[in-house]
Amino acid sequence: MAKPSIIFPLLFTLLTFIDVSSSASNVFNVVSFGAKPDGVTDSTAAFLKAWQGACGSAASATVVVPMGTFLLKQITFGGPCKSKLKFQVTGTVVAPTNYWAFGNSGYWILFNKVSRFSLVGGTFDARGDGFWSCRKSGQNCPPGVRSISFNAAKDVIISGVKSMNSQVSHMTLNGCTNVAVRNIRLVAPGNSPNTDGFTVQFSTGVTLTGSTVQTGDDCVAIGPGTRNFLISKLACGPGHGVSIGSLAKQLNEDGVENVTLSSAVFTGTQNGVRIKSWARPSTGFVRNVFFQNLIMKNVQNPIIIDQNYCPSNLGCPTEHSGVKISGVTYKNIQGTSATQQAMKLACSKSNPCTGITLQDIKLTYNKGTPATSYCFNAIGKNLGVIQPTSCLNR
Repeated sequence: MAKPSIIFPLLFTLLTFIDVSSSASNVFNVVSFGAKPDGVTDSTAAFLKAWQGACGSAASATVVVPMGTFLLKQITFGGPCKSKLKFQVTGTVVAPTNYWAFGNSGYWILFNKVSRFSLVGGTFDARGDGFWSCRKSGQNCPPGVRSISFNAAKDVIISGVKSMNSQVSHMTLNGCTNVAVRNIRLVAPGNSPNTDGFTVQFSTGVTLTGSTVQTGDDCVAIGPGTRNFLISKLACGPGHGVSIGSLAKQLNEDGVENVTLSSAVFTGTQNGVRIKSWARPSTGFVRNVFFQNLIMKNVQNPIIIDQNYCPSNLGCPTEHSGVKISGVTYKNIQGTSATQQAMKLACSKSNPCTGITLQDIKLTYNKGTPATSYCFNAIGKNLGVIQPTSCLNR
C-alpha cells in the first residue's frame, strides 16, 4: 500500500497551476455596489452584485472587501464562474446578532460550485455568543449555521482567513476537490458548544497547513468520503483535537483513506488524535492513516480509538461497529497526558483494528504516576520505544 507521503506531492502538484493572483484585470469593490463599512447597514445585496459582476467576467476578476466592518446576512456565492476569481478581504465581515435571522438554512456564507477560486484574508465574525447561550439554556433554538462553507468546489486556495465565534462549524468543505488551505485562524471560546474548526467530508486532495484552531469542539473533523487529506504545522487547542468521525452514522457510508497529520501541537485539548465510530453496522472504513511528529501538552486522551460510541445507549442494536480500521501509524508522538490512560485503542467487537503501528511514543502522566494504555481487539506492531507500554496484540 502506497504511503500518503508519496502520493500527496503528485496529487497536489495540480494546485501549483491555479493562478488566482492579484493581477486580475477586473476589480469589483463591494463599496462601489453600495456596501457600507459601518457594521450596521445590511450589505448583502451589494456583496451579491459585486460577485455577480466578477463571476460573469470573461477575464480574471477580483472581488474586493476593503477596510471597515460589513454586515452580511445569509448569502450564497454561486458558480461556476466564467474565469478565475479572487475574493480579497481586508476588512471584517460580521453576521447579524439575531441568530433567528438564519432560520434552518445551516449556513452563513456559502461558496457553491466555484472553481479556480481563491479566498484571501479578512476576518469573519459570526457573533455566535447569543446562539451559544440559547443552546446552553435548553431553550428552543434554531439549528445554527456554519460560518464559511464550500460545496462542490474545485481548485481552490484559502489563505490568511480568520473566522471567529461561529455558531457551529467555522469552515466546512463538502464534496470538494483540490483545495489548499493555509495560514488560517479559527477561534471560539473553549466552552462554546459544537464549534468545530475545520470540517471536511466527501472531498479529495485537501491540504491544511500552518494554521491555528482554538474552539469548543474538534479542531479538525474528518468525515466520510475524505481521501488524500494532508494536515501539517497545526496548532490545536483548546478544543477536542483532530477526529476522524464520528463514523457509522449511516449503514451505507463511504470510507476515509490516505490521511496524514504531521508536525502538530495539541495544547490542553480533550483529545489528541482520535478515530471514533458509532457502535452500529456500517460499510465504512478507515485505512492508510499516518499520525506523526506530534507534541501533546496536557491532553486528556492523546491517542484514542473509540468504536463504542453510543450516547445514551440508543440506536446501537448490535453494540458493535461495522467500520473496519486498518493501516494506522502513530509515529514520534511525545508529551504529557492529563489523564493516566494516555493511549486507548478500543476497537470493534466484530471487526478488529489491523495493521496498527506504534513507533517512538513517549507520553507521560502529569502527576508523576506512570501513564497506562488500554487495547481491545487492536492488532499491530511496535517499533522503537513505546511509553506507556504497548498493549497491542501481535
